[in-house]
Amino acid sequence: MDPNLPPVGLGTMGIEEPEPIATALEVGYRHLDTARIYGNEAVVGEGLAASDVERADVTVATKLWIDALAGDDVGPTARESAELLGVDRIDLLYVHRPRGAYDPEATLPALDRLVDAGVVGAVGVSNFEVDDLDRAREVLDAPIAAHQTELHPLYHRPELLEHAREHGYPVVAYSPLAGGKAGEVDAVVEVAENHGTTPEAVAIAWATAKEPVVTIPKASTERHLRANLAAAEIELDPEEIAAIDAVDREEELYPE
Repeated sequence: MDPNLPPVGLGTMGIEEPEPIATALEVGYRHLDTARIYGNEAVVGEGLAASDVERADVTVATKLWIDALAGDDVGPTARESAELLGVDRIDLLYVHRPRGAYDPEATLPALDRLVDAGVVGAVGVSNFEVDDLDRAREVLDAPIAAHQTELHPLYHRPELLEHAREHGYPVVAYSPLAGGKAGEVDAVVEVAENHGTTPEAVAIAWATAKEPVVTIPKASTERHLRANLAAAEIELDPEEIAAIDAVDREEELYPE
């Protein structure tokens, strides 16, 4: 199963009430991203249940934290996540980081078994290096459905995008607004002024212009939810993209 990942989905880290989830679905979001470590899978599930949007139209994604990646822990933890989310199947289940109990030869076959059992629709990975990606491709029966990684104007990894292009899976960019610092980047501000929009919108447009990138910015208010969704419609020209690419600053928000 290939998950349906639109250009802009909803990152839910820090969302503690179901209302923003339901509102996001109402205004057009069809990709919800959470994780065990966020502690809000039940909240996301409540928002999903409160919505009139057809369940089949929404990609629900979560991630297994590093303490639940041992082969014997993967299945029970995933099933618990599905119960908390209130879904029969997790559309996209990620290895959150290749750390802790992660062992490709034990963790990944356990994920394959969940796909075979119908508990999980597709397997993703998150915060992997190229070597980790190559090893996962060797071990998994199911193809890598997505790689989630930090990507924004202050930090991006071209080699990860190249790997995704070569092997045909999307990159899911988290923290595309640079942790609220998009407005501090001169190149982003200048492009925003050219388009009569916000630096935050430009940061999303810049990310989604990079094949094969989709984004999952967090937002809680209807105004911000709508603005982030609309940002993917902004068309930047190659010179504007290159100007942001050339920002000489690396600021990783979530290092190991």
